[in-house]
Amino acid sequence: MAPADDVEEVLRLERELQSRACRTDPVRADELLADDFLEVGASGRRWDRASALGLLREEAAAHDAGEIEVLDLEGRAIAPGVVLVSWDSHRAGRRARRTSLWCWRDGRWQQVHHQGTLLP
Repeated sequence: MAPADDVEEVLRLERELQSRACRTDPVRADELLADDFLEVGASGRRWDRASALGLLREEAAAHDAGEIEVLDLEGRAIAPGVVLVSWDSHRAGRRARRTSLWCWRDGRWQQVHHQGTLLP
């Protein structure tokens, strides 16, 4: 895959990961998050892979989480097999600036890091 194709594929996966369909599908979410995944949420809280997947299960059970609007999605290859994604989210009146790091591992793209920062 050429770097431009890599970036486009990762942007598609980032959008998928933020979709209700993916967030309520534990098998798919599990595939997209790396074993060593780490998130620093907009709240400042740190989440490892297990706690992030648990949060998604709770969100799916609640049925009232609302859609995540993905705005200004951009990506760039920063090394072979590594893509940095940035975007803004809007959900239930809360806005955040977000970045994700995706790595090519075991023949697929996986998110290894995610950061959210609240916007005023």
